[in-house]
Amino acid sequence: MILVTGSTGFVGSHLVEKLRQRGEPVRCLVRPSTNAGRLPAGVETAAADLATGEGIERALEGVDAVIHAAGVTKGLTPQDYFAGNARPTGTLARAIAGRSIRFVYVSSLAAVGPSADGCPVDENTLPHPVSTYGRSKLEGERAARSAVPDTVIIRPPVVYGPRDTGVFQILKAAAQGLLLEISGGDRWISAIYVEDLAEGLCAAVRAPQSAGRTYFMAHRDCVSWRQLGASAAKIMGRKPRSIRVPIFAANAIAFLNEIWSLLSRNPAIISREKVAEACCRFWTCNPARAAADFGFEAPTPLDAGLAKTLAWYKEAGWLKY
Repeated sequence: MILVTGSTGFVGSHLVEKLRQRGEPVRCLVRPSTNAGRLPAGVETAAADLATGEGIERALEGVDAVIHAAGVTKGLTPQDYFAGNARPTGTLARAIAGRSIRFVYVSSLAAVGPSADGCPVDENTLPHPVSTYGRSKLEGERAARSAVPDTVIIRPPVVYGPRDTGVFQILKAAAQGLLLEISGGDRWISAIYVEDLAEGLCAAVRAPQSAGRTYFMAHRDCVSWRQLGASAAKIMGRKPRSIRVPIFAANAIAFLNEIWSLLSRNPAIISREKVAEACCRFWTCNPARAAADFGFEAPTPLDAGLAKTLAWYKEAGWLKY
């Protein structure tokens, strides 16, 4: 039995579907207020609170593996990131400590930070997160390893695919014939299609060689944000027009978003920290270790992944093109 956290989120929902396809018995750890109707048929649920630890003992009964995909990517304050990422991970890891349970923690490339010289970072790169989000994910990694030394840490880069709301903002602009980018030249990223990431997590949780190891999971080819937007526009039959936003203007927009988020109590998608992250030239990583240890290589190239993603957005009514 595999326990999954974050099962109603973007990555977690695809992970649960992939585990079910592979015939794995799945239990989803959910908040007491979560609507279980959003989960696939045939999965168990266990109500628990990762903030307080209430219900976790019951959720772990009969479990031989946990994939912790829950977390937050935005917050009103720095404390929100640590409350949503680091502390729940520590609570869960301490509950698992001393048991024969494989623990897989879905962290982020942000926990390491961008490449300083254009050479993709790898598992030997000294972490140097440049955002509160990245620091909270790194603290989560350390809490997990401290309590469960054999924790398997997975650091995805940009993840895109059906149900995503992050990269969707860029694709939405491309559907309108616009390629929005911050001025200063091309910026390169590693990326992975969400179904590939789900497959990689399924492989890592059962691979004996992965115990106590850290992995980046990404497609081997790096792309620029400009390429991503242009590829999406081409698939949708659009002739895009590039709009380069000066850094000072991006920061001004981010500041106004932050003010509005404080007034509305809704975390901003665009913040000054997000702008600072976006200004980094190389958010790239080397996925070779996962291939060497348990044969995982993300198979979906960008154009194929975007075509599937855009088709889903169109069918779901998120985009019209």
